[in-house]
Amino acid sequence: MRHLSSAVLMSVVFASAAFAQGPERDDHDYADISKVNRSIRVENGGRAGDLDTVNGSVQIGDDAIVGHAETVNGSVRMGGNGQAESLETVNGSIHVGSRSVVSKGIETVNGSIVLADDAASLDPIETVNGRIELGPRAKAGAGIELVNGGVELRQAAQVTGDIVVRKPSGFGWFNGNSKPPRIVLGADSVVDGNLRFEREVELYMHTSAKFTGRQEGPLVGGKVHRFDGAAPKF
Repeated sequence: MRHLSSAVLMSVVFASAAFAQGPERDDHDYADISKVNRSIRVENGGRAGDLDTVNGSVQIGDDAIVGHAETVNGSVRMGGNGQAESLETVNGSIHVGSRSVVSKGIETVNGSIVLADDAASLDPIETVNGRIELGPRAKAGAGIELVNGGVELRQAAQVTGDIVVRKPSGFGWFNGNSKPPRIVLGADSVVDGNLRFEREVELYMHTSAKFTGRQEGPLVGGKVHRFDGAAPKF
């Protein structure tokens, strides 16, 4: 059982209380939007239900409130100060704007995931082949999981839960020769959980970064690379 720091615990409790039921929307008033070969756009301050397309991007403006946003081939981009239930794509990137909250998880297969400053995801952040970046003071409220790619926590970013790097499964697009994932814990970043690596990774930690659990699994060179500047020298 993890023991959370009081500051992180309070931030997650308050965020969870505010968004436990997802965005505050009336499903009868906010219509779903579904397309096939077209992009979807929700304007600044807009309200919508679930957003679903196959070949196209999803653009969500500032101060918007939406349900589940999903595409297969395309990116998902959410503006600042918004709320969404979940964000998902297969082939594409996901960007969450400053101070926006996603209550039920963020997921890609082939693509990066970026949370801008003060953004939060209350459920897991997951990718197979992609990079995950938490901007300054951004929060991942239920852990991070990936196979290939990397993770970067910037200034004072917080993860509640484990950072897990899975072993490639052996399907056609995975192979044992892929580059080791790179995990970077920046200045004053906190992981309230374990660092669990099922494959060899490069681990860089700022001298002010910390994690409260254990580090499990192999490291490139058998060591943690410490740094004290704005970013490590690779």
